[in-house]
Amino acid sequence: MDQFEHQMIPTNHIELSLYSTGPKSGRPVWLLHGFPECWYSWRHQALALAAQGYHVHIPEMRGYGASSAPDAAEDYDLITLCADIQGAMNHLGHEQVAMIGHDWGAPVAWHLALLEPARVKAVCGMSVPFGGRPRQPAINMMREAYKDRFHYIVYFQQPGLAEAEMAADIPRTLRLMMHGLSGTDGDNSLVQDKPADARWLDDHTDPGTPPAWCTDEAFAVYVKTFEQSGFHGPVNWYRNFERNWQRTESLAGKQIEQPALFLIGDRDPVGALEAYTIKKMPNVVPKVEQRVIADCGHWIQAEKPAEVNGALLPFLATHFPAG
Repeated sequence: MDQFEHQMIPTNHIELSLYSTGPKSGRPVWLLHGFPECWYSWRHQALALAAQGYHVHIPEMRGYGASSAPDAAEDYDLITLCADIQGAMNHLGHEQVAMIGHDWGAPVAWHLALLEPARVKAVCGMSVPFGGRPRQPAINMMREAYKDRFHYIVYFQQPGLAEAEMAADIPRTLRLMMHGLSGTDGDNSLVQDKPADARWLDDHTDPGTPPAWCTDEAFAVYVKTFEQSGFHGPVNWYRNFERNWQRTESLAGKQIEQPALFLIGDRDPVGALEAYTIKKMPNVVPKVEQRVIADCGHWIQAEKPAEVNGALLPFLATHFPAG
């Protein structure tokens, strides 16, 4: 923790909590976390990148930790989330950056590459691919497909329910989600064979300890993050599929032209759910390199840090060298 500098950045009408490491003269690399993660999930990549001479910036995304967490769901659409990072880059004077995101951070990274083609020189998404703007909001298809059985994203649409369930026992929630989507211990927690009106976590048994890849120190940072912010802001990210679709109309049909890297674990359930998108991704990201990390679940940068760094560092050395 001592290797990271912390500051609060005014941006896009909020305060963004930002952790940084590495030489200040180094080229900037941004690391964007997902749900339910925290900035510290990037520690392995941040220190490796800093050692190579990069200046690494890891925000607590809107709604998380010490960053502002507006109440309204519409304050968490993708264009707004991108504007948070754009404003922070402006504040820091960043003219050229590499943008890397995992889980929900990946769509933000992909869209920043679309919105900022001159500034984002290289982009990497982990776990969540980019397939371009869909023909309709994805939530419409989910609601139709899961009218009679449970799906966590459909459940998340109901204001107040999911965040209250998760906040009732934060350590338990985090343990269940970490184990449930891990490559070594988990099952597919995204879609469960139970009634549509069920709760999400009731029928899961608490494993009692985090997975082996999450140390007690790291787990404490995760818990502190959600004790500070709760889950209302993070779950609001899921309540904007229609608004995201509306606000990205001008990006329809556009390709990500920058050098791009996509990483996913071979045991990540997102891989099966997004198999079609992954297959067609080169059509919309023509310079993408795709890598599958073996024996790895969803929490890719924490589960397999050496393998992730082994793919990420050479990619950046080629397309966004530190010096």
